[in-house]
Amino acid sequence: MCLALPALVTALLPDDAATVTLGGVSKTVSLALVSDVAVGDYVIVHVGYALARVDPDEAEKTLALFAEMAKAGEAVA
Repeated sequence: MCLALPALVTALLPDDAATVTLGGVSKTVSLALVSDVAVGDYVIVHVGYALARVDPDEAEKTLALFAEMAKAGEAVA
């Protein structure tokens, strides 16, 4: 099973790379598969590659659902 999550682009780097942030963690990813990405965009990231840009409203809804699931999981544990 694969899981790709929306991450916020916080910096554009040389060589088709960017810094993205997800859950307070920053990571460098490749933008080789996506064009026209800007700081402030959300991208779907999987195994170090941005696969697609995502509408900001949809990205925030998705991240809110994951936060809700994490909170529910903590309550069960």
